Amino acid sequence: MSDAHQHGHHHPHIQAPARGPQREGEARRLRLTLLVALVAMLVEAAGGFFTHSLALLSDAGHMLADVGAIGLSVFALHIGSRPADAKRTYGYYRLEILAALLNGAALIAIAIVIGVEAFQRLRNPHPIHAGAVALLACGGIALNAIGLWLTHSQESSMNLRSTFLHLAGDLLNSVGVLAAAGIIALTGHLEADPIISFVIAGTIVWSAVRLCREAVDVLLEGFPAHLDFQKVNEALGQVPGVNAVHDLHVWTITSGLVALSCHLVVVCDGPKCRSHDEILIDAKALLRDRFGIEHTTIQFESESYRHEEIVH
Repeated sequence: MSDAHQHGHHHPHIQAPARGPQREGEARRLRLTLLVALVAMLVEAAGGFFTHSLALLSDAGHMLADVGAIGLSVFALHIGSRPADAKRTYGYYRLEILAALLNGAALIAIAIVIGVEAFQRLRNPHPIHAGAVALLACGGIALNAIGLWLTHSQESSMNLRSTFLHLAGDLLNSVGVLAAAGIIALTGHLEADPIISFVIAGTIVWSAVRLCREAVDVLLEGFPAHLDFQKVNEALGQVPGVNAVHDLHVWTITSGLVALSCHLVVVCDGPKCRSHDEILIDAKALLRDRFGIEHTTIQFESESYRHEEIVH
């Protein structure tokens, strides 16, 4: 039996192409978003105080929680950018996942608070200055739209997506406040505000549950949702010189960084048998080009090697 591992495993860190600049760009966008969210929160808090609008004050409280969550994301990205060491060979990437999980939990808590306040307002409606509230809600929509533009990306990290969800909830909340102000101004029905708040709370819970589920899957080292176990297993088994694949494990370290380890049973008969290096080059190229898996650890075994452990 002979073993072969991916080159570069002597270094206690993960080398991922263009990952550093990507994280720096995300941190910069999050800092700008944090500033925008802070301004929106202060504007809505001041507006709610001067117009005696509980809806705006509630929205400002929502924004306060989001400012804290975005600040947590910025902190996690800063810590996560630290290099790996001999004690933490994967570095601090997982802090981003923990921050995303906390953000998801914060979204659920925010939705509960909105629901409770909406129920109380439904039982005891409060009059509001509809015109001023509508104007301030428009300002909130504009600022949240800027934040959504800053955090929107097709290939963003889980942390950036959690911030996007926070701001989407804020924007919906502001739209709800605007709609409620319009309905109250036109019809005088104060119940419009809490009813719309219930709808907003429901959309926030739906988004938060999806985010938390994704973060928990990463922390439990589940197979990445965008990959298919059977397809990866079969593709490796079709590499020339490979007779069988077992102990295949694929997991996500953090958003956009997938790792794989497996054992390959190789067959080598005759003078034309392929070397382990040739098989390794083909296997790594296959995983990189077809599945986007850059970080791999591959062990070679002969058919006669005795497995003491249960394999799959």
